[in-house]
Amino acid sequence: MKTQRITLDDIATLAGVTKMTVSRYLRTPEKVKRETAERIASVIAEIGYVADPSTASSPQPQPRIGVLIPSFNNQIFADLLAGIESVTSAHGYQTLVVNYDYNAQREEEQIATVLAFNVKALILTESAHTLRAEKYLNAAAIPVAEVMGLTENRGRINVGFDNYRAGFDMTQLLLASGKQRVIYFGSMSDRRDEQRYAGYCDAVQAAGLPAGRIVPNKVSSVSIGTGMMTLARQLYPDMDAILCTNDDLAVGVLQECQAAGIAVPQSMAIAGFHGLDIGQATTPRLASVITPRFEMGKIATEIVLKKLHQQPTIEQVNLHYQLSMGATI
Repeated sequence: MKTQRITLDDIATLAGVTKMTVSRYLRTPEKVKRETAERIASVIAEIGYVADPSTASSPQPQPRIGVLIPSFNNQIFADLLAGIESVTSAHGYQTLVVNYDYNAQREEEQIATVLAFNVKALILTESAHTLRAEKYLNAAAIPVAEVMGLTENRGRINVGFDNYRAGFDMTQLLLASGKQRVIYFGSMSDRRDEQRYAGYCDAVQAAGLPAGRIVPNKVSSVSIGTGMMTLARQLYPDMDAILCTNDDLAVGVLQECQAAGIAVPQSMAIAGFHGLDIGQATTPRLASVITPRFEMGKIATEIVLKKLHQQPTIEQVNLHYQLSMGATI
């Protein structure tokens, strides 16, 4: 594309018409020749353009930063958004937040939609995108931050932590407690989940022990964790420890253990991920990998604003996690 974002000029170029014709089509499509209208409509559908309503009513709308998250139902992203908005609200920016349901095709569509709203920057929670999404991001030529994990994508801001190492270290902690059969409970099999699982696999392999995994491919929740525990007791009757990719799964596991009379941590050790309040309020208190979600959002947004103001800044930040044994190991 010849401009920095998906704009009326881009649509006009791709459709072979003038910008004025595109503008007329968006306002009064009945006044545009049918053949021309069909051509413009086809381009709009192809690139996922959505007209920005603020441009018609305000000559200088409040600048916005787009944020894409995989789920509105996961507490970890609420904390990330709180960190982002602690910076944007203080500097006169709005956030435009959309979710893509852990679906790469949906993320591609949402990237195109958000870019059409003339955002000044994007904050993404994924680092692997479709080829078309990459084309949109590169054509936009605006600051793009990828958070929640560590990446090496050139030209991108990256603020996160090492998911692989966190999975490895927590598995080693479970093994060091004397457990011999640790099973991994996944969730959506997204990139971060896979990295944690890879760390888990390497840790149990280094100890000369077998790996085991259950993946529901559903957004994590307490009830999902309860059901996974029921299934795991059938598939892995010798298990004596469980590492969950999120704390809500681990709380469900703990509840099922308590209902079944399984002593925690004597007969079953349980560890979660992210250090959510729900896990810290249980009895016994849940072991977990404590992740800096608020700080990731805050620091990524601070770097984005420095980029927008052409101020010198670092682009890669590794925010380290902490291991908490709680009372379930």
